[in-house]
Parts: sequence; C-alpha cells; structure tokens
Amino acid sequence: MLSTAELLNYSKWCGLLTLVCGGITVLGFIFKWGIRFRLVGVTAFMGVLTVGVWGLGLGLFNRTEIPGAVRYTRVFDNGAREIVIGVTPEITQPQLEATLQQAASDLFSPGRVGRSDQFLTIRARCLIHPEPGVSEPVYIGEVKRSIYNREDNNLQIHVFPDRLAHVQDYQSAEIQDS
Repeated sequence: MLSTAELLNYSKWCGLLTLVCGGITVLGFIFKWGIRFRLVGVTAFMGVLTVGVWGLGLGLFNRTEIPGAVRYTRVFDNGAREIVIGVTPEITQPQLEATLQQAASDLFSPGRVGRSDQFLTIRARCLIHPEPGVSEPVYIGEVKRSIYNREDNNLQIHVFPDRLAHVQDYQSAEIQDS
C-alpha cells in the first residue's frame, strides 16, 4: 500500500503532467492541429486523475502500526460481527496480543451491521497437523471491540494460554521428529 507522502508526491507529478498536456492543447489550438480536440480530452482526463490521486493522498488510509504484531491472514469474515484470522503456530503470547490489536485496528469498518450493544469479535487461529492429511484449527486468542466506535480504547483481549501452549508443544515435538 502506498503511503500518504508517496501519494502526494505522485499527485504533484500528475499535476505537472496535466499542465504539460494543457500547454500542448493550447499549442494545438494555436496551430490548428487535427488532434486538438483529442488533446482536450487527454488534458481533462489528466486533471481528473490528478485530483483523484491528490484526494487519496489526503490521508484517507488511516493505518496504525502496532509494534510486535506479526502478519496474519483473514480466514473468515461474515461482514457483521465475526472475523477469524490465521496466524503461524510459531507465534508467542506478546506477538499474539499485538497482532490482535493490529487486527482490531485494521479490520474495523463502520459498515458492519449489528446492534449498538454488540461487539466485533476477532478470533485468532492457527493450524496444526496431527496426522498427514489432517489439519486441526486451534483458536488461541480473541479480541472484542466496539462495532461502531473507531477510537475504541477498551479492547477486550483474551489469549488462551493453554491452547497456545498446546500449539507450541506440538510445534516443538514436530521439530524434534524431523
């Protein structure tokens, strides 16, 4: 994803290119070139493109970075109140807590449906493979946040230490077997 500074830089260059196209269009009308009306269209399109990139550069993407968070993938999202994310089995408890905070920040959307007394629940799971060809999902933590308030500071983070220990024990046993 492009940063706000990069988008503003791109909008500056798009604006300069729009001015160049406008200058060429003016020259086309002065010298009565056959493509002068096409140049008007090109200039107008460049103007729309410039305004669009500039609008995106205003900071419409509001992403916070939580230190210690690891990469996750969205496994399930019902569009309302429940999301499941997948994490690697090698995750530690502090990393899991940070990743749940990161997911709560990233996956909030004001378009989610629900009553005001409901929470957005994000569950973290990882897969272990007890036998060849068999995958077992293990839910190792969850976070609950307000479904309406983006600036919710009352995140309810629950890590399931027994399940996390089970996954880590399985991982260490799997490493020893190989």
